[in-house]
This record gives sequence, C-alpha cells and structure tokens, in this order.
Amino acid sequence: MFRMLIDGHESHHMVLTYVYEHTRRFSCLVFLFQIYFYFYFVQIRMLMVFFMLKRSWFSLQVDEQMQENLLAGRGIVFSRILEAVSFQGSGDKIKLPPSCFTGLSDQGAFDKGPLYFQLSVVHQEGSSEMIDTDSKQSTTHSGVLEFTAEEGSVGLPPHVWSNLFPIDSPKAPLIEVQYVWLPKGTYAKLQPDVVGFSDLPNHKAVLETSLRQHATLSEGDVITVNHGILTYKLQVLELRPSSSVSVLETDIEVDVVGPDSGLESSQPVLKPLIFGKAESGMVEEGNYNYFKFSIDNDIWDRIAAEDVRVEVRIEAETNNGDTDLYMSKHPLMFPTRHQHEWSSHDIGSKVLILGSKDKNLGMGAYSIGVHGFKGTTKYNVAVSVQENRNHKVGQQAGSSSSMDIDAVECRNCKHFIPSRSIALHEAFCSRHNIVCSHPGCGIVLRIEESKNHLHCEKCGQAFQQGEMEKHMKVFHEPLQCPCGVVLEKEQMVSYTNPASSSLLKILRWFILLSDLV
Repeated sequence: MFRMLIDGHESHHMVLTYVYEHTRRFSCLVFLFQIYFYFYFVQIRMLMVFFMLKRSWFSLQVDEQMQENLLAGRGIVFSRILEAVSFQGSGDKIKLPPSCFTGLSDQGAFDKGPLYFQLSVVHQEGSSEMIDTDSKQSTTHSGVLEFTAEEGSVGLPPHVWSNLFPIDSPKAPLIEVQYVWLPKGTYAKLQPDVVGFSDLPNHKAVLETSLRQHATLSEGDVITVNHGILTYKLQVLELRPSSSVSVLETDIEVDVVGPDSGLESSQPVLKPLIFGKAESGMVEEGNYNYFKFSIDNDIWDRIAAEDVRVEVRIEAETNNGDTDLYMSKHPLMFPTRHQHEWSSHDIGSKVLILGSKDKNLGMGAYSIGVHGFKGTTKYNVAVSVQENRNHKVGQQAGSSSSMDIDAVECRNCKHFIPSRSIALHEAFCSRHNIVCSHPGCGIVLRIEESKNHLHCEKCGQAFQQGEMEKHMKVFHEPLQCPCGVVLEKEQMVSYTNPASSSLLKILRWFILLSDLV
C-alpha cells in the first residue's frame, strides 16, 4: 500500500478506494457483531426470566400441594412412598412401619380420631418415580391395623391389594401412603357380580357383618363378602357425601342393584323352578347345576294335612353319563356332596318325595343341585305337588283272609302259598329261584339274576353289580372337609351340618390341641 503512495496520483486513488472498501466491510462486521450480541443477551435474559417463572410455578405447585395436604389431613401432612407386601387378613386395614407411628404421633394425628390413608400406585420408569393417575383403579383408601411392618414397606390385606393391582402387580410394587381425613358415609350403592346375592336370607345383614371389617369405602372398589362356602364380589358404584367415606361408627343406607352381566364370575346361579313345569339342562362330570323353588303357606297347609306331597324328579339320559341329586333348605343355598339335607344317587331317573312326616320340611325356599357324576348328561328336572291317594279300608281283606286260613310256607322262598298248590310251587321255586343268604336280606331272586346281586362289604346294602361302583364312590370314597378332616359321605354330611351333633368337631379340636402340646 505504501508503494502505491509513492508511485503517483493514480496509485493514491486506488489506495483510497481500497481503504474505503475495507472500512465499509469492517463497519458491517461490527454492526453484525452488535446485532448478534444483542440477541444473545436478550436470549440470556429470556432464559433467566423463564427459569424464574418456572421456579415460581414450582413453588406455587408446592404451596398448592401443601395446602391440599393440609386440607385433606385437617392440618396434618404425612406422605410416604413404601414397597407393598401382602399379608393374609380381612378388611381394608394396612400395616405400617414404626417410623410412620412416630411421624403421625409428632403431628397429633392420634388425637383427631381414626386414621385414614389414601393409597396410590407409584409406577417406576427408569430411575424416576411418578404416581400413575391414568390407571383404571390405582387409588383406594384404608385404615391402619398396626405399626409392625418392616421399615420401607407397607402390609396390604387381600382386599386392598386386589383393588390397587386388579391385574398383575410389578415385582417390587411401590405405593404412596398419604394421611387423609374422610367424612362419615351416609349412602352406598353396591352391585354384585352375579345373581343370587339378593336371595340370601337377610342379605343386608350379611353385608353389614362384612363391612364391620372395613374402615373405609371408595367408589370403584370391589368388596368380597363370604357366606358359608359362598363368595360374592360387590362393586361400589356410588357413595355419599363423597367418593371416599368412613364406615366406622355410622349408619349407611345401602342399595344393592342387579348384577352386571358383563362381569365374569364362576359363582353358581340359582334358576327358578315353577311347580309342574320341567326345566332341561346339561351337566358335565364334576360340575353342578342349581335350581330353586319355594313352599308357600297354601302348599304347606295341604302338606301338613297330608293331602299332598312334593316330588322332585330328574329324568336323565344314561347313555354316556349319570347324575346325582342333592337338595337343601335355605340358608344352605348350594347343596354339595359335603353339605345337603336330601339326596338321591340312583342310576338314571331320580325322585325325592317330601311329605308331612319329614321333620326338615317346612315353609321356605329350597335349592336343588344336579351333580354330574359321570360324563356329560342331559336331564329334565321338575318339582310337582302330588295328591296322596290312600287305599280304601278293607280293600284287600277278602283275599288275605282266605289265604291265612289255608296257607303253607314254602321251604325255599318262605312265602305262604295255598296248600292245594304248595307241591307244584315248591317244585318250580327250587328249580328257578334262589334266596340271598346274606344276613338280613332274604330276597328271592331268579337263578340267572343272582349273579348280579351283590352286597356292600362296608354297609351291607344290596345292589346290582352295575350299581356297586357308584355306591362305593358316592358313599364310601373319603371326602376331605376344608378344615382338613377326612370322612365318608354320611359322616361328612353330619359333620358339616350345623344342626347335627358336634362330637366329631370336638374330637377334632382335641386332636389339634394334643398336637400343639
């Protein structure tokens, strides 16, 4: 550039042009840098404002959550995330670790009455934890049973566990346990999963007994009600005055609505029977089909006067299977091999005749159980009222009196035969008939039929050979009671009947006590 200044005027002009161009470019660069740094600092300030707003928002959320916790707990803030473990118990009361007792006691929670907790499922995603609020049933409520759980865990009874984890629970399930206050319930609408619950005698009293084991109710929960060997599941549809209430020391109006046909259940169903109308069905081996009927005042008055009798009849196809008939009076709603009041085990068709001389008969509801003994059996079951047709007095007097005057006892069959034909009778009887020699039997049989005539070695009853297999399985096969006792059928029915003698039960308790000693 200095050489251009020395060389002359033109060179000087070029130098000025060169300087001008470069100065202009430098100014543009400075201007661009100014704009860049301006937007850079603006962006920094916007980020600072954003973080300040976010911090304020989180603070506001924390304050709102704190206010909600204070409101939910009536001034007590208590929340823990614990690992859920199951234990065998009834009702909805959970077990908490001792540290929870200290945390609640320090805030005076025990001075505010019964303790209630909201339980929410916590889903783990990687290392972070978040409470799942989208699950169909991930929140419920409970009371507390005791503070004996291991630190870091909470014990859940089956009722609470099934409501929090209705399908499959994770390997290490976590739940948030939060102290809350609940109002006393005034109304509850419940829906059983199957028909039959309303048929229980005084079913509301049965429900009340089950609710005594609960401290809370929440909409969407499913309550399990046990009645003898029966189990019913009822879903909580509606509660008042809130969606979660306390059921301690309060009177709740309860409505039980019809069952939801969409819910799956294996609970048996009682199908109603009308007198004189047969119902058809099919039962597989090992299963039961159940029916019900009622004896009202009019029918019972006629039975008591010995004018009529009640007949329960099953007409079954025996080509590929066979059935058993069991019957009971309510409150025993579903008779079984273990528990029933009447039974019939004949091969093929069966009939039970109930009359005035039966001490267990009376007004009320009755259940019929058709049990599949073998294969798959088609059948028709019916209940009818039949008139008692007694023989007229002296109907057979003429013939019997004449035989008594001149009759001789046959030496083979021991029947009294007129003396004029005794010789021919004995000759024919000795060639074709044989008398069963089993003590107490004495049945006269054809010689060809005697091969199929058998007596049970245990009870001595007589059967045809084809009937013996069923008799041994029904009456002498060992049955096990849920309490562990193993008995034959007759003893088992007596053992499980609450109205029967409790000698076997007392004996069982003595055995258990001797084992403990």
